Amino acid sequence: MGLPMKRTISVDQRSHYRIEARNLCYKISESFDGLNWLCGGDNSKRGPKFILKNVNCEARAGEITAIAGPSGAGKTTLLEILGGNIPLKKISGQVLVNDQHMLEKMFPRISGYVTQDDALFPFLTVEETLMYSALLRLAGGRKEAESRVKKLMKDLGLEHVAPSRVGGGSNRGISGGERRRVSIGVELVHDPAVILIDEPTSGLDSVSALHVMSVLRRMVISQGKTVLLTIHQPGFRILELFDRLILLSSGVVMHNGSLDHLEERLKLANHQIPHHVNVLEFAIDVVDSLAMHTSETFNRLHYLQNRVENQTMRVLRLNKTDEEPVSYQNSRSKEIVILGQRFFKNTFRTKQLFATRVIQAMVAGLVLGTIFFKTGNNNGKTALQTRLGFFAFSLTFLLSSTTEGLPIFLRERMILMRETSRGAYRVSSYVLANTLIFLPFLMMVSLLFAASVYWLVGFKNEVFGFLYFSLVVWMVVLMSNSFVACFSALVPNFITGNSVIAGLMGSFFLFSGYFISKKNIPNYWIFVHYLSLFKYPFECFLINEYGGEQGKGRCIESKQGVCTTYGEMFLRQQGLKQSQKWSNLAVMLGFIVGYRILSFVILWYRCNRTRS
Repeated sequence: MGLPMKRTISVDQRSHYRIEARNLCYKISESFDGLNWLCGGDNSKRGPKFILKNVNCEARAGEITAIAGPSGAGKTTLLEILGGNIPLKKISGQVLVNDQHMLEKMFPRISGYVTQDDALFPFLTVEETLMYSALLRLAGGRKEAESRVKKLMKDLGLEHVAPSRVGGGSNRGISGGERRRVSIGVELVHDPAVILIDEPTSGLDSVSALHVMSVLRRMVISQGKTVLLTIHQPGFRILELFDRLILLSSGVVMHNGSLDHLEERLKLANHQIPHHVNVLEFAIDVVDSLAMHTSETFNRLHYLQNRVENQTMRVLRLNKTDEEPVSYQNSRSKEIVILGQRFFKNTFRTKQLFATRVIQAMVAGLVLGTIFFKTGNNNGKTALQTRLGFFAFSLTFLLSSTTEGLPIFLRERMILMRETSRGAYRVSSYVLANTLIFLPFLMMVSLLFAASVYWLVGFKNEVFGFLYFSLVVWMVVLMSNSFVACFSALVPNFITGNSVIAGLMGSFFLFSGYFISKKNIPNYWIFVHYLSLFKYPFECFLINEYGGEQGKGRCIESKQGVCTTYGEMFLRQQGLKQSQKWSNLAVMLGFIVGYRILSFVILWYRCNRTRS
């Protein structure tokens, strides 16, 4: 959504924008979220529901414009349309910026949109949160970012909590009001001329709410920004900070102007405002009594009057060359470095992901090592079945333990979609940075598990055998991590994701060849056998232990002192070849890359759909 602007304009010109809505209508099908829609059914029998009807309103530079009304009035929808979050092709009417049609790909460059939910990383400090946002949104490098963050923290009153972690949920951190100001700061790092905020005081006490609004008021006065926000029921002191008010009821503008004018209209309608009730709160209660024709007439006259008043504002036009895809402030490699640093800090500070995984790997390895102690040195059918059971259980543990990262992936997805929708960085940079950071972390976990279990169980007493075992374990946890990352991009929430991942993992284990041999699997289910994440590492473990030159002479089963089964013979019985030792690793690498690419495609589609 682009703004009318020239490439050679002054700072004063560039910093003033007026947003208008003319005859704006927006409708959705009543059954949009129903089961019929999910199944692709026909919704034509049910009439559309109008969320907004013939809305005419504006937000001026140097003013705070509040969108108010009862629940379900269409406040957030109007804000999302004016902020470019709802594609213009889905609405009727016009959205103008300085009397020019809004260009959707350009608008994020001069605007900041703050959602009602504070989507922040809880383990980053306030300063780090703003700094990473600045590094991604500004092109001047670290010095410019540091300078901008310092000024922003001073403006927002966050200097005293700069080294404190943001927190959220079960993680203790800064207060709700401070967290709200951090969310606002994240969208202000690139110094936007237009600020749109959904419910800035929601969930805050009166003191915190007033502080947040006072910060916005200071910015409007000192910097001439255009501030547009939604609000439900503000107090007296907050109400005095508003310059203009758009009062909605069932998608219709009932008032568009100053609070003084709203009070006059209420008096003309023979309403007596009680002393203990503010004008807006009373107007919301009696909004139905404001006659529709009066509102329509007033809004149209007020709109024409505003156009006359704003003839002095110079219209800034966009050249056709500006109608181009969103440009990013950093190169792809720089984005990967910045996102990688942020991922590293989040991973290291997330106890359930870092410390718990490290301890879990060591403890599980030691426990399994003591349970299966020296079984690798024994011969016989029982010892063989014991070792096979160890391989199967270890794979189950390794593949299922990484699902604990699902809620973290889902939380990051919310932040990713918000940041990429504003053109902060590329989706591909996010996926690559995420992958690169997990490589060494999961390698460390794999080595800890392998070192604590391999020698205790008594497997092949070779350094190369241990290194290969560790490599397979590393590939297993990387496969699982990529698998979870892929489905975290696809599923809507944690409950659905956990159910889907658990169901698929169970199916992979069932068809891995451990419970049912390949030749006994029905033909119509054989594809699951080849897609199983258990099959290939399980075969690698068997080849590593019973293959090679040592396997040719290693007796694993004997009768009356005569060896009946050697390692090489056992592998042939299982349909395995020595060459599969490396080809299976290649297949596992293919799974890792494939799931990451699929994750990228899904995330790219989600983010692109949000943007367009």
